[in-house]
Amino acid sequence: MTATSPRRALIVIDVQNEYVTGNLQIEYPPVNDSLANIGRVMDAATAAKIPVIVIQQNSPADSPAFAQGSDGWQLHEVVGSRHRDAYFGKPLPSAFSDTGLADWLLEHGIDTLTVTGYMTHNCNDTTIKHAFDRGMAVEFVHDASGSVPYANRAGYASAEEIHRVFAVVEQSRFAAVLSTEEWLHCLASGEAPMRENIIVSYRNALALRAAKAA
Repeated sequence: MTATSPRRALIVIDVQNEYVTGNLQIEYPPVNDSLANIGRVMDAATAAKIPVIVIQQNSPADSPAFAQGSDGWQLHEVVGSRHRDAYFGKPLPSAFSDTGLADWLLEHGIDTLTVTGYMTHNCNDTTIKHAFDRGMAVEFVHDASGSVPYANRAGYASAEEIHRVFAVVEQSRFAAVLSTEEWLHCLASGEAPMRENIIVSYRNALALRAAKAA
């Protein structure tokens, strides 16, 4: 990395057994695919001397998910077996809430946060927006993340719909959304990822709608 390169850190959020074999199994992208990409991104970051931060969701022992000490709470071996530079347990969705993450990033001069892990629409989304509000540049590696489906009194959404819509919203302002291959290319080449904004995203949608109607 050169002096003008982003001062990146990679954050790996809640890659725990609960999302693989437990009570919240990731459906889209397929969990084995996202796990493989998480491993690739972690290995590339370590090789490039980019700090790797691992986050683990901590819930009370009687919780239906991520109960501390349970198998579902344990870090998945893809993450647990790899190098990390920092670790924080968290009680809330954002990796910044009630943790030492903000101080750690400040101490290490980090200005760009690359986000991977689970889930796209919950802990990743809140962490991305928390970092954005703190003035950081954010990168979201969308195929090193994933979602589950939801159904409640507001309606139904598939895992694919949730993941895709949240990725579109992140790209509209909050983060540069990249595939693993795109992120690895940026890392190797020094190229900046494409960032867009709300107005451009809105106008693109109008143009796409008009083209479909023509």
